[in-house]
Amino acid sequence: MAKSRSVLILCGDYMEDYEVMVPFQALQAFGVSVHTVCPGKKAGDSCPTAVHDFCGHQTYSESRGHNFTLNATFDEVDLSKYDGLVIPGGRAPEYLALTPSVVELVKEFSSSGKPIASICHGQLILAAADTVNGQKCTAYATVGPALIAAGAKWVEPVTPDVCVVDGSLITAATYGGHPEFIQLFVKALGGQITGANKRILFLCGDYMEDYEIKVPFQSLQALGCQVDAVCPEKKAGDRCPTAIHDFEGDQTYSEKPGHTFALTSNFDGLGSSSYDALVIPGGRAPEYLALNEHVLNIVKDFMNSEKPVASICHGQQILAAAGVLKGRKCTAYPAVKLNVVLGGGTWLEPDPIHRCFTDGNLVTGAAWPGHPEFVSQLMALLGIKVSF
Repeated sequence: MAKSRSVLILCGDYMEDYEVMVPFQALQAFGVSVHTVCPGKKAGDSCPTAVHDFCGHQTYSESRGHNFTLNATFDEVDLSKYDGLVIPGGRAPEYLALTPSVVELVKEFSSSGKPIASICHGQLILAAADTVNGQKCTAYATVGPALIAAGAKWVEPVTPDVCVVDGSLITAATYGGHPEFIQLFVKALGGQITGANKRILFLCGDYMEDYEIKVPFQSLQALGCQVDAVCPEKKAGDRCPTAIHDFEGDQTYSEKPGHTFALTSNFDGLGSSSYDALVIPGGRAPEYLALNEHVLNIVKDFMNSEKPVASICHGQQILAAAGVLKGRKCTAYPAVKLNVVLGGGTWLEPDPIHRCFTDGNLVTGAAWPGHPEFVSQLMALLGIKVSF
């Protein structure tokens, strides 16, 4: 039996929101065990994250992101148990690069020859650890001078999705490069992806949940799928604002502005026949998308043709409005239970909140903590496998 893979993610306060969560959940969906640590913190503690976005200004904007919960303790890390290291960007690397225990950890990992994948500002830590001397690498453009001073063979990030491989070192410029970045890392871990020649459609809307669009979207791209995102009354290149829904001790989730999400295809003229599966993110978008007859017809087409449909959180409001839940077992965010029951579905309690369920061609999840199960169950329906 092939050995499973274990990966360590080096976290810090105000790391970039996408740059920690997308690889964290994508790798778990692909069958990799992932531990997240931060110096001075232990398992169960959280790190605030930063939303870095590109809104037409001379540099990126920043706002507060989700709170990221660590699942391991930094002081208990045994590097011999890990097959790879991931370093997210954001502002965290600025201070982590000055933390001796972090620098020593990266040095030890580099000397072992195991894969290191670092993105955006994460390469500041590589420079501090003297692991880029003579190595080809890229990063967010403003990190270039530090890498050059550290002896790196600098590769200019001419586009935001640039990735560079030199031996066991994988570097990327921004989260726009996640699909290639994650795919290269999986291959460096010895992974093989099969069955990914699929076309998948995402039904988007304004104020869909930030993680619930980006994580499955880029996870499926990392597998090699052709993934399209559409929104009514919008075309390819237009953007949808997203909402960050988080759990911060209140009786319901909080909301903050998220990243903006760029659509890849036109909604007008859309046909389901050219796609193998449909994904419906949650957030607030489903409330109004459920009133759009064209949206409902698309959902009905996928369900009637028995193609895989994966819907998460409030996305099930659209399924209920389309009348496709009758006789189906289904979960959703608990507040959507009424929609599911009134729509004729059999309610499955999401306990714990990351539980996801498959009923025939339908995958449903309760909230973004369930993304690893959600993506993995959709992969199973599509016949996509990652083996090590």
